[in-house]
Amino acid sequence: MNWDDTTEDTAPERLVGSVADREDQAVEAALRPKDLGEFIGQEKVREQLDLVLRAARARGATADHVLLSGAPGLGKTTLSMIIAAEMGAPIRITSGPAIQHAGDLAAILSSLQEGEVLFLDEIHRMSRPAEEMLYMAMEDFRVDVIVGKGPGATAIPLELPPFTLVGATTRAGLLPPPLRDRFGFTAHMEFYEPAELQRVIHRSADLLDVEIDTGGAAEIAGRSRGTPRIANRLLRRVRDYAQVKADGRITRAIAEAALKVYEVDGRGLDRLDRGVLEALLKLFGGGPVGLSTLAVAVGEERETVEEVAEPFLVREGLLARTPRGRVATPAAWAHLGLTPAQGSGQQDLFGA
Repeated sequence: MNWDDTTEDTAPERLVGSVADREDQAVEAALRPKDLGEFIGQEKVREQLDLVLRAARARGATADHVLLSGAPGLGKTTLSMIIAAEMGAPIRITSGPAIQHAGDLAAILSSLQEGEVLFLDEIHRMSRPAEEMLYMAMEDFRVDVIVGKGPGATAIPLELPPFTLVGATTRAGLLPPPLRDRFGFTAHMEFYEPAELQRVIHRSADLLDVEIDTGGAAEIAGRSRGTPRIANRLLRRVRDYAQVKADGRITRAIAEAALKVYEVDGRGLDRLDRGVLEALLKLFGGGPVGLSTLAVAVGEERETVEEVAEPFLVREGLLARTPRGRVATPAAWAHLGLTPAQGSGQQDLFGA
């Protein structure tokens, strides 16, 4: 968090929040696998990436550029760090929104060391001028720096040391083909199965020195939305509950009680998810309703509903997008224990 130097931001709640964020980040960093052997799940991606890295090491060359796509929390950042570790190279981390000008990218690229890994998160949100500069950097390890303006502007070529770009995106479809084609290896990361998440939870519990049985791990895994990051976050919250309300050991009963306190239901829906469904069912009879109207009804920004709640609800078969708006499915009515309203918008699911 960056605070204005001219303002006294010493309010206790801000300081506490900042400390809590740093502690969470420290815990997450401690739980990250350090090599491909420790990384759980994504078997195909791990196998393919292992071949790419082994071959590069055998040639004594830098690894090809890597593009990782998939939903947030599946391990894209972790894999970028593993790539650097496996290649014995340093890593530089930045993101697309932070690179709004070609000069921003040129400054980063010109300071890279030979063999260094540049992790560019949310690469689809990079500005177009920077994106065009990246084409040449990836292919020829060179950028043209423009000096001056107008007719007198001069392009000065700047040679770059060989490096490996690891791009991460949650929306691969937004990447232009010329950029996608410059990656030597692309991988799509899938959501995790409950059994894989149980392995993640048991590993994290060992690192956190938390005792957890099979039932407790299964309960947390079943509510983690197929995402390791969420599984680790829920594990830490259940650990807190077990330490305060019980003997510190996590069982299925303890996990159920803890997740009820934190408003995470049996399918992994949280307060926002249920709020969206309840508004859709109770206020709009199941839809169809426009996204903006739905967001106002739950008191959230449109982007929050669209990017945070909606993908999971659609994947769970509880909500559908139709040309006329969002529509609740029969499963949504059943999940909340409600009876479909007469004349609800369910027919929109079938294009009627």
